[in-house]
Amino acid sequence: MFAVVGLGAALGAVARFALTNYGKKHWMRQTDLPLPTLVINLTGAFLLGLLYALQVNPALYAFLGTGVLGGYTTFSTLNTELVALASSQRKRTLKIYLLASYAGGMILVTIGYFLGKLLQ
Repeated sequence: MFAVVGLGAALGAVARFALTNYGKKHWMRQTDLPLPTLVINLTGAFLLGLLYALQVNPALYAFLGTGVLGGYTTFSTLNTELVALASSQRKRTLKIYLLASYAGGMILVTIGYFLGKLLQ
């Protein structure tokens, strides 16, 4: 099972790396909001809610949920970016990012969950 989770985590981390680099190149010109991390964490929350509701077998959940989505999403980067925003005195951006990340994550995991229940 460790290999299954590890393979999934590697795939998720590569996807996060690619999306982060794409986002920094194409999205960060318009805003100082850390959009790549926000998009990654919100899509990850939605997908994990969906996966959880579908009640897939434990091996598939370990690969996709713990592995892929665990490697894809990033709680530590989110919090590091929040500290950076706070220390740079960008209070408005800090508040928007904090609210969008935590409230948005709860909303999207819930939407994913209920969509998964509908698809079951």
